Amino acid sequence: MSLPGFIDVKSGRCSGGGSLRYNNGLFIGPLLQEKCGCRVVLENDGKAAVLAEYRYGALQGCGNAAVFVIGTGVGGGLIINGQIVRGRHSTSGEFSFLVTDSSEFYNHANMLGNNCSTTFLLNTYQRRTGSSKPIDGREFFARRPEDHIAQDALNELCENIAKQIYNLYWLLDLEKIAIGGGISRQPIVTEKIREKFKEVTEKSFTGQRHFLVETEIVPCRFSNDANLIGSYINYLENR
Repeated sequence: MSLPGFIDVKSGRCSGGGSLRYNNGLFIGPLLQEKCGCRVVLENDGKAAVLAEYRYGALQGCGNAAVFVIGTGVGGGLIINGQIVRGRHSTSGEFSFLVTDSSEFYNHANMLGNNCSTTFLLNTYQRRTGSSKPIDGREFFARRPEDHIAQDALNELCENIAKQIYNLYWLLDLEKIAIGGGISRQPIVTEKIREKFKEVTEKSFTGQRHFLVETEIVPCRFSNDANLIGSYINYLENR
């Protein structure tokens, strides 16, 4: 999982730098504008994704909603009261860095981005098959229908995601969560997350069905392109 790099969209300053640590503290927006000779508008990829889905995609008309982008880590974006939430330091919606196991709080393996990502899925499959050769997502999903190890790995991933969506629901009362990232093109991913979410909520309130949560889990309309489309929308709205 990459390190966080946060962009102040107003000033263009990068704090943290992420994996590209040489960007730490740089005013990337003004520098790019000077080099390119044109206006530069910046946005975080997760927030760009939620902008695309909110304006023209799966989250249209929502008051409180989120995108959950499954990739190398986990990207995120939040709509609260009809507005994109950025926060004072532009860290809002950075789901990857939530800790999923308080008993081992300082173990980075327990960060959401490490156990709710495509990386987790493929690494789990490789470890359980004992293979020394990594596979990509396309090959994994080609094998899945006939491969019980692949099915189990996907079930585990989707249960992990469902548990975190459960937490997000209670924190923010989300009407809808849109699942993004490359593997969201596979209908089975959203289907399994819905299935596991139902199991999680039923087990949490056994015998108290009036407590069952009501939130809709859908694929992003723009799939893995949501962040690119959102970046373009952001440019048009701020040029």
